[in-house]
Amino acid sequence: MGAVHFAQIEPVGQCNLRCRMCPIQYRQDGPPHGPLAFMEFETFRRLIDQLPELRVLHLQGMGEPLMHPRFFDMVRYATVRGARVTTNTNLTLLSVRRARLCVESGLAELHVSLDGATAETYERIRVKARFDRVKRHLEELLRVRRELRAERPHIRLVMVVMRDNLHELRAMVELAHALGVESLFVQQLCHDFGEASLPAQYLPMRAFVEEQTLLNEDPARVGRYFSEARERAAALGFDLRLPRTGIAPPAAAGRCDWPWRGPYISYQGDAMPCCMVGTPDRANLGNMAQRGVQAVWDGPAYVEFRRALASDAPPDVCRSCAVYKGVF
Repeated sequence: MGAVHFAQIEPVGQCNLRCRMCPIQYRQDGPPHGPLAFMEFETFRRLIDQLPELRVLHLQGMGEPLMHPRFFDMVRYATVRGARVTTNTNLTLLSVRRARLCVESGLAELHVSLDGATAETYERIRVKARFDRVKRHLEELLRVRRELRAERPHIRLVMVVMRDNLHELRAMVELAHALGVESLFVQQLCHDFGEASLPAQYLPMRAFVEEQTLLNEDPARVGRYFSEARERAAALGFDLRLPRTGIAPPAAAGRCDWPWRGPYISYQGDAMPCCMVGTPDRANLGNMAQRGVQAVWDGPAYVEFRRALASDAPPDVCRSCAVYKGVF
């Protein structure tokens, strides 16, 4: 396959929240708590050193990256080697010191998960989080960025839209604009858990997705709230990204290119097809920390997965994926 220009590495395999749409609470590839759920810094360095042509690194997986005590050391290490580093965070663990490190470490983009414009909606979805605290942390981060006269990190809000928060789309646009972030990225539920081989512990997640996905919602209701949000964003001159509201025809949806574009590596070094799979107990293509990045990337498991994904009979784990269906 040649050189790898993009990679996603998961520094932490645990989280301080229990978001309703996240499978991390059911994950069984390692202990749910404790230091063994953190990628060792030396492991991270070895992986990065095997990616000499890396241009973009997304430093986040299923866990909360700011839990890692050396997260900003990881950012610096990859940045110095020429990679543009991005991450996604629930922002509940930010402090003044960490806000400064977000700016001073070289982090290029920070995506903040916020799935509601009110405390009631947000805290129902992001269990154990506090809406006012996240807003306060976001305001502090923006203040520090202004104070340091920095343009980075680029900050955008990310919202997972579902039946429970669809009605707050317009208010989310107004909140994001008022806070002063650069954009709002709205996505569908993407961890679909539709494969026949799904490990039994994820069955509650399958039921949740069936209950909350907009693909099972009244199209007229979805269209109304999407239109309101789109019109409000246009009036404010604000950057809003909305997902598709229906499954794209095969020709329009195309094929997912992730297994050709770059690996998704768990905190233990396991390579997975993408972050939509999320956990290596659903699909594991080999351990890059043990066997080496290129050996796994060009190995038989990846070759076979790519062959199947490019065919009319994709891997079972891909068939119900929001990206593969063209609705992400």
